[in-house]
Amino acid sequence: MEETLKQRSGNLVRVVLYGPESTGKTTLAKDLATHYHTEWVPEYAREYLQEKWDREKRICEPVDILPIARGQMKLENELSESASRVLICDTNLLVTKVYSEVYYDGYCDPLLEKYAILNEYDIYFLTYIDVPWVADDLRDKPEEREEMFEAFRNSLDRYNKPYVILKGDADERLNTAINHINNILKAHDDHNRS
Repeated sequence: MEETLKQRSGNLVRVVLYGPESTGKTTLAKDLATHYHTEWVPEYAREYLQEKWDREKRICEPVDILPIARGQMKLENELSESASRVLICDTNLLVTKVYSEVYYDGYCDPLLEKYAILNEYDIYFLTYIDVPWVADDLRDKPEEREEMFEAFRNSLDRYNKPYVILKGDADERLNTAINHINNILKAHDDHNRS
């Protein structure tokens, strides 16, 4: 069971789009994947929870958290096999951990917590709340965007994860992300040559 949350190793630069809902993560993930001619890992929770909503008209419950985490890692591990140098992740287990703690009074399944911290990424792009809120069936905290942003930033600080805050319009965010990823790729190439 534990293996389903473990990240497969590989020589990829792993990038995570990280932050509150409706802050442009999916658009940026797709744009970065197009730029680098590589794979992007969609957010499994959206598919899982939309199906649950359509079927039962019920939102996420604690029992859903581990299946969401397992589905996310399955997608990431599968797509890492066909990615080219860079893997763009629209989310990761640390996002799931933050949501679990926010929605369920600080609770996070110990297994999820373990792998949310252990799985490694080269950079997290923390998306700021300076873009308009877009409502859908699953988004539910338009009045708490600032608190959610701080919960995400605090988790990165707490676990000493490498991150950059992305602000501005889509082009500004894309260009900032590309510059940072290019620097990481150059450092990887230099390391591999030495």
